[in-house]
Amino acid sequence: MTINYSRRQFFLYGSATFATSLLLKACSSNQTQTLTSAGREGFKIAIALPGVITDKAWNQSGYEGVNLAKQKLGAEIAYVEQVAQADQTEALTDFARKGYNVVFAHGGQFDAAVEQVASQFPNTFFIAVNGSIKGENIAALRIDHLQGSYLCGIIGASMTKSNKLAYIAGQEFAATQEELRGFELGAKSVKPNIQIISTFTGDWNDVAKGKEATLALISSGADVIYQWLDNASATVLQTASDKGIYAFGNTKDQLDIAPKAVLTSAVKRLDLAIAYLAELARKKQLKGQIHSIGLERPDILSLGKFGTIVPEPIKQKVLTTKQEIVDKKIIFENCKDGGKDTRCLKKA
Repeated sequence: MTINYSRRQFFLYGSATFATSLLLKACSSNQTQTLTSAGREGFKIAIALPGVITDKAWNQSGYEGVNLAKQKLGAEIAYVEQVAQADQTEALTDFARKGYNVVFAHGGQFDAAVEQVASQFPNTFFIAVNGSIKGENIAALRIDHLQGSYLCGIIGASMTKSNKLAYIAGQEFAATQEELRGFELGAKSVKPNIQIISTFTGDWNDVAKGKEATLALISSGADVIYQWLDNASATVLQTASDKGIYAFGNTKDQLDIAPKAVLTSAVKRLDLAIAYLAELARKKQLKGQIHSIGLERPDILSLGKFGTIVPEPIKQKVLTTKQEIVDKKIIFENCKDGGKDTRCLKKA
């Protein structure tokens, strides 16, 4: 059973009586908090989301993850949408005070808030999705974005005519820098002198900003765009299609949004990854470390459907490279490049 409340309400239900026990103010005037009751054994999971659960991208995958955990573990789950950066600490604190065993913070932009709150609630395990933090009751869940974007970089460099590729994301932090790095490495493995430009809109969901940034990148000469946005992702793909250039889907298989433009998608099954870490927590096997999942788990990280515009030889080259990464014939090791800590390609 799922119960939707107004943005200023959050009812906590007992699993036996479903009686209202507490009413708390929501974190922000534009947020919706929802609780799903299914807790047979009192295991409670919550997730704080920066966007809406219907974005067909990052936030929807997070919401689907806690729902999958509910089905597999019989957990009681709750979520809050559209958590602004200024409200992150309050959102996480609310869940911890309500006694949630595991709280997912769905985005690297939550890292500072997680670190601030976790020490105050040692009985709650906080999981920073896309985070780069760890602690006694803090774990980070990281898809190896670099591996997926490396494959897309190979495709992009093979398809470009202008020899200029672009990367667009909502914010610049560790995970987006990792993905940009992979896209660069993949592209330069095909064309060493290719140009890759990047931009960060400052908002994962603002459709107008997404379109404006896409048009600016196209005007600069980019004819292939790798995007990582949430609610604004469809606009980027549709704008690319309208302008006759190529693009990549992200998180979900987004080929159907703009089949004339999308080459493939970096599919990240955050729902499966979230359910997996929730299960570890339920078994008290979750460790305070960064849990990184790559192409060795094709159920979690993979390429989506290829567009019909991608020639067969390019498909085969990418699939061969993917297997080489899985077999560790190609590895990405920590290094310094231009004085910055990053990862570099190494062939076994």
